[in-house]
Amino acid sequence: MSIEFNEKGKYFTDIVSKVAVPAIIQTTTHRIEGSIHVRLDGRVKDELDRSEIFLAVTNAKVMAADGVTVLYQADFMTVARAQIVWVIPSDDTAYAGDKS
Repeated sequence: MSIEFNEKGKYFTDIVSKVAVPAIIQTTTHRIEGSIHVRLDGRVKDELDRSEIFLAVTNAKVMAADGVTVLYQADFMTVARAQIVWVIPSDDTAYAGDKS
């Protein structure tokens, strides 16, 4: 790791700070619940638009078609971006029919 300072005292480092955002990811075959990691002051869309082939997901649960049964669980997994159909940050999952 390297740290560089400029003349104004601002520092630069190789470390990229990110925040975990709970999300639901629909792929062409499965729904995944977990956290994607977004750069500070960034948006989920910005993270999805990156050129990397895979998206990292932590605390991942791969759900069955019934939406209740967990098929697989993993502390870390990668998802091929080309297979992602849609992503919803979990804070945005409330819908009109939800009475809570």
